[in-house]
Amino acid sequence: MAILPHHKYPLRSLEHVPTCHHPSWSRARVTCSATTTGTKLRSNPDQLIIELRLDQLSCRNASPLLNYPNLLSTWSHRAWVSTGCTTVLISLAKSMVAAANSHIWLEPMSAGYIGYNLSDLGSGVYHWGIDNYGDTSTLIFGSQIEAFQGHHKWLWTITRRQFANNSHALARAITFVVLPIDILCDDPTLQGFVGVCSGCIIFSQQFHAWAHGTKSKLPTPVVALQEAGVLVSRTQHSAHHRQPYNNNYCIMSGIWNEFLDKQKVFEALEMVLFFKLGVRPRSWSEPISDWTEETETPSPMH
Repeated sequence: MAILPHHKYPLRSLEHVPTCHHPSWSRARVTCSATTTGTKLRSNPDQLIIELRLDQLSCRNASPLLNYPNLLSTWSHRAWVSTGCTTVLISLAKSMVAAANSHIWLEPMSAGYIGYNLSDLGSGVYHWGIDNYGDTSTLIFGSQIEAFQGHHKWLWTITRRQFANNSHALARAITFVVLPIDILCDDPTLQGFVGVCSGCIIFSQQFHAWAHGTKSKLPTPVVALQEAGVLVSRTQHSAHHRQPYNNNYCIMSGIWNEFLDKQKVFEALEMVLFFKLGVRPRSWSEPISDWTEETETPSPMH
């Protein structure tokens, strides 16, 4: 076969940056070239152009990292966290002052321990309900259901979310519940229970974030508390994000997880709700894409 002379036609280089981007995503420059064979062109001698259509990427389906402002704290978030923490500190202070004046320490301390344990149980019940029932249109809880959907799909985002951004919703709820108790109640035992329980609830999302962290990147005291069972451990919580996705719901300390799972407490509640109301939990169905993990794919360009 004869080799025909090559006629080269330079191609236009294209630089295009998607509208939804993160600083760690670099611009992509693509330069294309092509050759044609033949003694002459049969038709239009215009240059051959190859374009990379990055704008066809959908921001809606992109990783949350591309919408990174949603992971940052706002002044509103910080205000609610500050207010919530203040109500908790007032409750604890009133409990200690009243206990010191009455020389009663055992009851407030015991109440605080009970509050610590019940906060873990409460986190499990709440987490189970959000994971299994309702959708984004559900009254009051819709935004939280949507957030948990995003968390199950992109687990790593919780480790990038700033503290106040991650905790402000719980802090706001605690403010409205605890503030009236601070004003109306002086009982050291009740204040001990309320202070510890509400404080654990506010910080539970941070404990949850640490359970998704890498051991080498976590503060040493946090790792020690996880290994001691005071905070939910990384190993225990990772089981929640593996099939069948119906266990280890508690995210504060995780001390209730073994009992609840072995006794099939949540499975029993699901059966009751199904037979009474005809509502099926999501854990009975095959996982859909919105509830299964997508791993982070960092850009190779910096």
